[in-house]
Parts: sequence; C-alpha cells; structure tokens
Amino acid sequence: MEKVAKGIYVIEDVWPDELYIMHIRNSAVIFSGETALYLHNLIDREYSEICITVPKGYNATHLKAENVQIKYASKNIYELGTCEVASSSGNLVKVYDKERCICDLISEREKNEVQNFQTAIKEYMTSKDKKLSKLIEYAEILGIRDEVMKYVEVLA
Repeated sequence: MEKVAKGIYVIEDVWPDELYIMHIRNSAVIFSGETALYLHNLIDREYSEICITVPKGYNATHLKAENVQIKYASKNIYELGTCEVASSSGNLVKVYDKERCICDLISEREKNEVQNFQTAIKEYMTSKDKKLSKLIEYAEILGIRDEVMKYVEVLA
C-alpha cells in the first residue's frame, strides 16, 4: 500500500482518485467550476485544474500548494445546490448540481473558456433532466436572474 495523504492509503497498482482524496481530507470542499461541469458531463474534456468552493473564512492555504483553484462563497450561498456525484473512479464526491454550475458559469462568463461555456450551456439546455424552475430559483438567489433568463428564453 502507498500513503497518499495523512491516514489515506491506496493499493500501489491502483490509480489514486485525486478528487475523492481531496473530498475525504477536506470536508468543506465542494467541487465547482470546470471540475463540476466535467463531473456532470456538461463539457467534453477533462478539467485543466481542480476547482473548489469553500466558505468565506475557511483557511485553504494547504490547498493552494496543490494547484487548486479556490473560490470563496458567503455562508448563505455556499451550500446552495450541493449534491453528490461519482468521480471518474466511481467514488462519491460533493459537487454543485447542474443548475448551480450553470448559474456560476453565467455569472463568471468572462473567466471561462468560450468553448467550455458554449458546450456547457448547450448540453444543459438540450438535456432531458434540466430543471429550469430550479435554475431560475438559484439565479434569483444569486442575483443574476435577468442574465440567466437571456439564455433560457433563447435556448430552452
């Protein structure tokens, strides 16, 4: 067995699940951004770096050294839209649901790659399991309802 983190070991010939290990080591971490879009199959390529969200005030200095993009959210919206999704290795990790991912994507449009933005919006709007009422509810809470409605009216 090989030690991959404090108290966490994997069998040597097994590829370690970096998302699950991070999830186990840091209970406050919620996978977001490009990582969450990938886990929900809303983009067609793997994330370039792990993106997480933690509550404001959380000490994430230990994660900055691990090439992780860290976002901070106020405590009133930090847990909005959390769910569990299987990582590529099949382990359940905490992640924002599709609707929260789309809201975050639209609110941070200028920070995202155009290809990822277009692919994620198109995949979500054409999916059979989209929940537009939940998307609009989140958009209202996050203060981006008008911006989200532009995409809903055109693409849904």
